[in-house]
Amino acid sequence: MAFGGHTPAPVCLIENGLDNKLFVTKDAIDILKGINEPVVVVSVVGLYRTGKSYLMNRLAGQQSGFALGNTVESKTKGIWMWCVPHPSVEGQTLMLLDTEGLGDVHKGDSKNDGWIFCLAVLLSSTLVYNSRGTIDNDAIQKLQYITELAEQIKIRSPSSPSEDEEEEEEEEEEEEDENSQFVSFFPLFVWAVRDFTLDLEIKKKKATEDDYLQYALELKKGLSKQNMEYNLPRECIRRYFPSRKCFVFPPPASPENMRRLESLRLEDLVADFREATGRFCEYIFLKSPVKTLKGGHRVTGNLLGHLAQIYTETINSGDVPCLDNAVVALANLENKAAVQEAFQVYQSGMEEVKNKFPVSMENFTSVHQKFSSLATSEFMKRSFKDEKGEYITNLKQDIDMYYAKLIEENEMASERKCKELLKDLFSDMNDRLQNGEYSQCGGYESYCRDRDDIIAQYRREPNKGTKAEAVLNEFLNERAAEANSILYTDKKLTENEREIKEWKENEGLLQQKCKEEEEKRIESERMMEVEQERQKDTIKQINEKFNKEMEQRREEMDRAMESKLKEQEELLSKGFKQKADELNEEIKSFKEKKDAISVGGIFKDYVMPLLGTGADLLSNIFMHRSLLKGLKALK
Repeated sequence: MAFGGHTPAPVCLIENGLDNKLFVTKDAIDILKGINEPVVVVSVVGLYRTGKSYLMNRLAGQQSGFALGNTVESKTKGIWMWCVPHPSVEGQTLMLLDTEGLGDVHKGDSKNDGWIFCLAVLLSSTLVYNSRGTIDNDAIQKLQYITELAEQIKIRSPSSPSEDEEEEEEEEEEEEDENSQFVSFFPLFVWAVRDFTLDLEIKKKKATEDDYLQYALELKKGLSKQNMEYNLPRECIRRYFPSRKCFVFPPPASPENMRRLESLRLEDLVADFREATGRFCEYIFLKSPVKTLKGGHRVTGNLLGHLAQIYTETINSGDVPCLDNAVVALANLENKAAVQEAFQVYQSGMEEVKNKFPVSMENFTSVHQKFSSLATSEFMKRSFKDEKGEYITNLKQDIDMYYAKLIEENEMASERKCKELLKDLFSDMNDRLQNGEYSQCGGYESYCRDRDDIIAQYRREPNKGTKAEAVLNEFLNERAAEANSILYTDKKLTENEREIKEWKENEGLLQQKCKEEEEKRIESERMMEVEQERQKDTIKQINEKFNKEMEQRREEMDRAMESKLKEQEELLSKGFKQKADELNEEIKSFKEKKDAISVGGIFKDYVMPLLGTGADLLSNIFMHRSLLKGLKALK
């Protein structure tokens, strides 16, 4: 059972089916749906029976949780997850992934091992490789899955097969360039060496754990087959992972106590082991970043669940997981959800004014402006990679349609209230009319006085809404014949006086019509003003969003260049000038990509035409109102 998306114990995330198919479990998806905060994802991989699970338990702040095997049989199958509140950063979740042990003799499926390793790389922000003894050539060669990543992960969608030699060469160059891009998106790499009993010395000099790792990853000069095989896994580690860290752990307890490691108290463990474990946990808590997608978008638990599903379904179909495809698929899912959530913000906010119908146009548009801006802001928080403005446009259209519907409802509420008010105000006058009080000498003057008093009283009545003058105009037009009838039966008036009064009667109706038109003009101007302000606010928020996304991509390039420059400097210091020179092209490519990142083109080409001008926006509102009226007529 999960509490607020966090789990009191590990849950299977990705299960190995009987047919060797991988699938994300329903329990895991349900838990991840409840985690809407950024996740720091730490995966541990390594050969089976190397004590991977114990380190994960320590990161969770527990002595037990992930299964610890006390026999030669591997306990962890598939990938298990444990979601706990981040111990150092509020508002983040620490997600620990314990993977199936690699190289299990009973499993006999190295391909499955490769995909487990691949998924750990794709899903995590920090990858912990756990091994025993020393980092010697044997230990590095066993990390064969590193060398297979280029075949198991693609950044861009593979292009269609080509028969043209020139195109094939271009594709090979693109593939080489793509492999150099892994450093931008791959997790931090931590090598945890368990049961380490040697002194940390290199060439008889005291060394740090990181020095030890760097020394183990040094390349051999020469192009012999033996040297190339020796260098390959080392080159892949150096090339693919932006940051590398090493921790060495002495045996945690005496041999007789190792079988009951899970039940031992912390104080029963060897002091040096406790110290190393403390440093390891502190590093992970402080240095492990939030999981991000290609492009820098921060991943929530909910998004990670979708990501795991996309990758496992791709693997099961026989295809190679592609980062670009995954980002596009996630963006579509997330942007649809962002539109729905943002629209609900607008809809809920407008209930505030809807419950008070009828209201003035000033009050109505003010609330509309406020919650339209909040809805856009809510959309921006969750959406990403909406480069063509498709989803922000969908949100705008949903809001416009609902706004038009509310305008219609507000007008109808105003119309009902005004008609009821006039009916009540004219009730006494109607009684006098029926009693013949106006059908006598001087009756017209009395009729006009009573009517004008009622109109003045009607206008003083507050909160009539937007149809006050229109309803009054309609009401007076309906009673025009009645007024003329009284006028012509009033024997006190001469023929000349009747003509003057009739002219004034018509003039009064004309003035009332002008008042109605003035009310409509003020309403339209207010709507236009609000829509223009709304457009400015939307453009501002879109601009800020795109600039943020572009900055994230530039930072991504900076991290990659920094890693490549560091690698180049080290190669030069060790005499590998040719390999260092080869990195120049990769560094140049990253710089060009960074310089090419600009929001202007996207914003101008896609977003501005979709938003339109203030007049276009207002025209859309009236179009939606006409559509709603047409739908009502059909019903």
